[in-house]
Amino acid sequence: MAITKWDPFKDFMVLRDRMNRLFEDMVSSPRAEETDIMQTTWAPAVDIYETENELILTAEIPGVEEKDVEIKIEDNTLTLKGERKFEKEAKEENYHRIERAYGAFLRSFTLPNYIDQDKINAEYENGLLRVHMPKKPEVKPRKVKILKPQTAEKSSK
Repeated sequence: MAITKWDPFKDFMVLRDRMNRLFEDMVSSPRAEETDIMQTTWAPAVDIYETENELILTAEIPGVEEKDVEIKIEDNTLTLKGERKFEKEAKEENYHRIERAYGAFLRSFTLPNYIDQDKINAEYENGLLRVHMPKKPEVKPRKVKILKPQTAEKSSK
C-alpha cells in the first residue's frame, strides 16, 4: 500500500463539498425546518496497516451497533456503510450542546490486487471495527536461502 502525501488544498475541497452539501440539504429539504436536531454526514476515522499475512483496517465507530454497519466488496473496492442514530435520552429542547456527529456514513477503499477477497472477515468490539484482509499465498513474502556456489567439477577426470 502506498503512502500518500498530504495535500492541504484537498482538505479545503473536502470542506467546501461538505458546506455545499449542508446548504443543499437545508434548501432542498422541505422538512429541514421541522428537524430540531440536524443529522450530518460524517466519516469514521480509519487506520490501515499491513502485516506479513494481511492488511488490517480499523475503523472507529463508537455508538454504532453492529447491525447498523454494512461491509461490501465490489469491483475491487471495500465499502463501509452505516449509521449512528441519535438516541433521545432527554428532550431535544433540554440539550445545551450537541457536538457528536450523527447520521449515515460511507467510506470506500480500493483494494490492492494481492488481497484474497473471498477470505475477508471482520470483527466489532468496543466501538472498533477491524476488517482483516488476507494476502493471497503467492504474494506473501518468503525468505530465500543463499546458497554457496557449487564448485566446478573437475573436468580433468
